[in-house]
Formats: sequence, C-alpha cells, structure tokens
Amino acid sequence: MSENKEKKQKLRGFAKILSEQLAPLNENEKFREKYKDADMKILLNATDGRYAALIKVKDGSIEVEGIKNKKENLKREILGWDGKLETKTQIFFDLAMGKLSTLSIIGKLITRKIKIKNMKKVMMLTELFQFF
Repeated sequence: MSENKEKKQKLRGFAKILSEQLAPLNENEKFREKYKDADMKILLNATDGRYAALIKVKDGSIEVEGIKNKKENLKREILGWDGKLETKTQIFFDLAMGKLSTLSIIGKLITRKIKIKNMKKVMMLTELFQFF
C-alpha cells in the first residue's frame, strides 16, 4: 500500500505536467457535480517520453498516474483504460495550445501520427478543459 502511495507522489515527465494542470479540477464544484457518477480512465501516451499518463476520473475527482512507457505496461488488460491517445510529446503540446487545425489533426490521424482508441472517451478530455 505504501509503495503505491509513494509511486503516486513521485510523478515524472508527461504525467507530472498533466497532474499539475488537472489537479485544480478537484476543487471545482461544477466539475465534481458533473462527474460525481463517473468512472473512467484515459491513457495519454507520449511515445517519445519515458512515462505515460493515466487520467482517472471517478466519483467527481480526477487523478493522474504515471506509467513507465513500455508496451507491456500500457495494455488495456493491465490498466483497464477506457480510451487511449498516443502521439509524440510535441504534438500533445500543439493540441493543448490549439496550434493544430482540424484538417491538420485529421491528417495526423490518417497518417497514424496520432493514434486514438475509443474516440468518444478521449473527447471527454476537451470537456475537462472547459472548466478552466
């Protein structure tokens, strides 16, 4: 138990950045109300990074867990994720900052520079950022 708690406290890389950005949502009443019955996990994997981020939304709270970026660690059967978004770190930042047009995003999906599993769940991320 203490080992798991220690892992959660020592987020690194991409997971740490996401955690710092999303943590304020736990204090947001509108967020807690909207997601009070939610139970979902979304895996964001920066393929060129050392850690992936597993975003957990459950019972009105959000938590980010850092996962070592190895193929065997990121499987749905192991983590139980509902949706997955996988691309390079720079593309994640471009998406977050709104630097990519819709056409550019579609092009990256077609060329597999952005990989998505369960689009509906991954799109929930855009809803999360509306609370900021």
